[in-house]
Amino acid sequence: MKNTAFLSVGFTLALSLLAGDALAWGAQGHRLVARVAETRLDPQARAEIDQLLAQEAGATLASIAPWADQLRKEDPDLGRRSASWHYINMAEDGCIYQQPRHCPDGNCVVEALKEQSAILADHSRSGAERLQALKFVVHLVGDLHQPLHAGYGNDRGGNNYQLQYNGRGTNLHSVWDSGMFYPLQLNDDQFLQRLQALPAPTGLHAPDLQQDAARWAEQTCRIATRKGLYPSGHKIGERYTATWLPVAEAQLRLGGEQLAMLLNQLLDNP
Repeated sequence: MKNTAFLSVGFTLALSLLAGDALAWGAQGHRLVARVAETRLDPQARAEIDQLLAQEAGATLASIAPWADQLRKEDPDLGRRSASWHYINMAEDGCIYQQPRHCPDGNCVVEALKEQSAILADHSRSGAERLQALKFVVHLVGDLHQPLHAGYGNDRGGNNYQLQYNGRGTNLHSVWDSGMFYPLQLNDDQFLQRLQALPAPTGLHAPDLQQDAARWAEQTCRIATRKGLYPSGHKIGERYTATWLPVAEAQLRLGGEQLAMLLNQLLDNP
């Protein structure tokens, strides 16, 4: 949804959209992760990214962030091949990542991020290959910080957990993707200011300097298994939002910070 839409559509219309196919964070969430990262890039990484983005007129780190969710329409073949790259299911196993069990064929967000990161850092690859890898890296880091993208497989990351949110039928995954953000009615600039004003992340939300995709997934999974994230009843509203919106916002901020750390690591040593 374009920035202006957040100012013009009514809350009722916005909620009516929640029952559709759920994506990670929605387009605005992915752009915000990218924009937080932009404020923390080292000069070398920024120069490399600008050079790659110059292959597409007007492209920015934020504009490419939702790209991987648009592939099923823009490039159906790549969309099918990458469909399972957006998530990892391991909450049933105590949020401990085991590749042979959780990602045996490499088609999950953890291993896909590792593979695309290697392509991005490889200067022997073509500019087109590295730009596509950048698009995936930016997007997949965002996915890794949405709790239900590292949660339970038995309900498809909350997609099958039906509920009413503020009186409208939807599912838990969709509430976390964007439903809790609609009432804020903020455009990207306003939302970025809100995220930047949050206290420095600490504890569970502190940046992981090891920049390990598996560790990030485990941390995110532990949020998905917190008591109350899955409501005991199937009707939620303002009380749920008051509890969990700060967690979602902290994850957006953390995703941006960890994306910046990863890009700095990959691109500071050409």
